[in-house]
Amino acid sequence: MHIAITGASSGIGAAYARHFAAKGHKLTLVARREEHLKKLARALGEANVHVAIHDLADPKQAAAWIPAAEAALGPIDVLVNNAGVQIVGRTHEVDPDEAERLFAIDLLSPLRLTRAVLPAMIARGAGTIVDVASMAALAPTPGMTYYNAAKAGLAAASESLRGELRGTGVHIVTVYPGIIGSTDMAKAALEKYEPSAIVSAFPQGTEERLAELTLRAIERRVDRVIYPRSGVLSRWFPGTTRWVLDRLTPRLRAVPAVGAVS
Repeated sequence: MHIAITGASSGIGAAYARHFAAKGHKLTLVARREEHLKKLARALGEANVHVAIHDLADPKQAAAWIPAAEAALGPIDVLVNNAGVQIVGRTHEVDPDEAERLFAIDLLSPLRLTRAVLPAMIARGAGTIVDVASMAALAPTPGMTYYNAAKAGLAAASESLRGELRGTGVHIVTVYPGIIGSTDMAKAALEKYEPSAIVSAFPQGTEERLAELTLRAIERRVDRVIYPRSGVLSRWFPGTTRWVLDRLTPRLRAVPAVGAVS
């Protein structure tokens, strides 16, 4: 399969690339950090890897990399909408321009990319779109207003699109990662909160295991991946989840709101 992964230069995206390449798939790696992408491509073996240096902050240009990728490796069989940025901080202190850039990368560009690949997938009667949302879509966390909103929007679009495409041969996988402890994004987010026994007790996952579960969902046409599995409780008991987060989320540290890239 030709799998295109956005936000592939680090974190979850790079883990996806390593795991998918190890299983013999052709990859298009999309991100704005050229040095990181080319280093990853060399490690994976460049013969079946196409590198697309692209910034998804402009939704109108979000799909500009697709023609070259398909010319290099053939039609995109799987699109993984993984690229994302996160802002943790007090809402009234967040730079509105940075917040709108987050919406562009986390929500608007993924929707543009989905729109770009869908017609050909429907015509072929095959294809998969993987939307990497977040547990923040199921359990919106205080201090992450814009990230919560963007990921909830992506998750809602993803879940609804699955039903719309039923019978077309095109499948949608919605991924809900919780705390993936080794990623820069997770570390940066946790540092914004005061120490808390509650946060320390949250189960944490690994990028490698998430990559395994996501590929399995693609291959077996599983609808969603919630990892760590304890996050399933948030989906089935949203009222209880909301009560816990409203009362037990630790306070933010007194530091400026700063974004992190996945």
